[in-house]
Amino acid sequence: MPETLSSNRPSEPNGSDRRRSLLMVLATAVVAAVFVFWSGWPAPSDGTANAAGGGDVLVATSVCEAHELRAQKEEYPGIEIEIPPEFDKQWPSASACESAVAAWDPEAEGPIQPIPFSHKHHAGEFKIDCLYCHSGTDKSQAAGVPSVELCMGCHSQFPSEYDQIEGIQILKDHWEEKKPIEWVQLHRLPEHVQFRHNRHVQAGVECQTCHGQVEAIDKLHVVDDTHIGYLVPVAKLEMGWCINCHRQNNQQASQDCLTCHY
Repeated sequence: MPETLSSNRPSEPNGSDRRRSLLMVLATAVVAAVFVFWSGWPAPSDGTANAAGGGDVLVATSVCEAHELRAQKEEYPGIEIEIPPEFDKQWPSASACESAVAAWDPEAEGPIQPIPFSHKHHAGEFKIDCLYCHSGTDKSQAAGVPSVELCMGCHSQFPSEYDQIEGIQILKDHWEEKKPIEWVQLHRLPEHVQFRHNRHVQAGVECQTCHGQVEAIDKLHVVDDTHIGYLVPVAKLEMGWCINCHRQNNQQASQDCLTCHY
């Protein structure tokens, strides 16, 4: 008879024991995942962590940041903020701060300009007429570009707190160094096309007809055409687009080739 060996191996668990073990493993994994998630997740920037208690006091380091903290305080009353007296100012306005950031938004359509100039802030909020800055456009073939002197005519009268906006600093640097602002050109027609701004302005064509609703745009870019004429889709400022406009204004605009090519 073979010798019977005694086994020290534990008896296999029944179905109930296996389910209990599996549940314990799953519970441990969930707790570990939650711990890793919250420990590795960055603190929210909207002030909710501060509002929950135990957060640091948020201190403004500029007038623009003071505007931001006040807005956060309104949305999350539980947060603690501190506005030092030197930054507890009305100017620059919150909209000026926001537009300066939006005009340099790298994610927004359009090129980055040397200065974060916002048409929305100037032409939209303050209703500055196009011809005030682009002077001579109603008299000259080319559109006028505002000079540094024209810009400083307004900004030299503003409180010094506006210098906290980087764009204003750049403007004043150009003024001190007596050098022009090298704006990035958006609209450029071929050399064989003769387009006269003065004729169009004098005929009552709104700037927005070609340039779009610039008074609603922070970072200027070439806007798309919003209509299709004569069932032919064309891109804005291409020949077909111009001809389409001339056809729609046949009483005032000639369709002769020499109107634009001369």
